[in-house]
Amino acid sequence: MTNEELYEIACRVRENAYSPYSHVKVGAALLTESGAVYTGVNVENASFGAAICAERSAAVQAVGNGDREFIKIAVAVSGSRVKSPCGICRQFLAEFSKDLTVIYEKNGALTAQKLSELLPDSFAL
Repeated sequence: MTNEELYEIACRVRENAYSPYSHVKVGAALLTESGAVYTGVNVENASFGAAICAERSAAVQAVGNGDREFIKIAVAVSGSRVKSPCGICRQFLAEFSKDLTVIYEKNGALTAQKLSELLPDSFAL
C-alpha cells in the first residue's frame, strides 16, 4: 500500500472523530505486517485526561486483534498547524516499532519519517 493510499484512508476516517472541545479532527490508518489496516480517530472527553488520540486508537485496535508488527501509520489532521503525532503517541508507538514510518502533512505536502527520527530517545525499561 502506498503512503498516499494509507493517508487517504486516514482522511476518510477522520470525519468520524469526536472533538467538541478542540474542534480538531484527527484520523489515523495503521498498516501492519499482516497487511491489515487499522483505523482510529481522536475522541475527546470533558475530562481531558480521558481523551484518546487517533494514533493510539488505531494501535489499540491492532493490538486487540493480535496484530503487533506495525509498518507505517498515516495521520490526517484538520484545523491545526501541528500535523505530526504528539509526544505521547510517539512513545506509545515506539513500544511496538521504532522503525515505523509516520506519514503526515508538512508544509502542505505529504512527508514520511521514521518514528526514530521524530522520537530519537524513546523511553524504555
